[in-house]
Amino acid sequence: YDNRVFDIVKTLKPSKRGELEITDVNNAYIEMGAMKYAMLTGSWADAGESIDAYNDTINIVRNHLKARHKR
Repeated sequence: YDNRVFDIVKTLKPSKRGELEITDVNNAYIEMGAMKYAMLTGSWADAGESIDAYNDTINIVRNHLKARHKR
């Protein structure tokens, strides 16, 4: 993230869990056209759940990028 993140965070409201969510930061960057995203099919993982879930997420993205690169 660049220095705009600090202004974005000031505008966020806590979620139902009472926390500021990184997803809201990402959505703000997407709305500004400063971040791109891709929809991955076939799997879902919560990278924030545990170190194992984080590693699973990395592997999902890595496999997606490898498959895309082979095209």
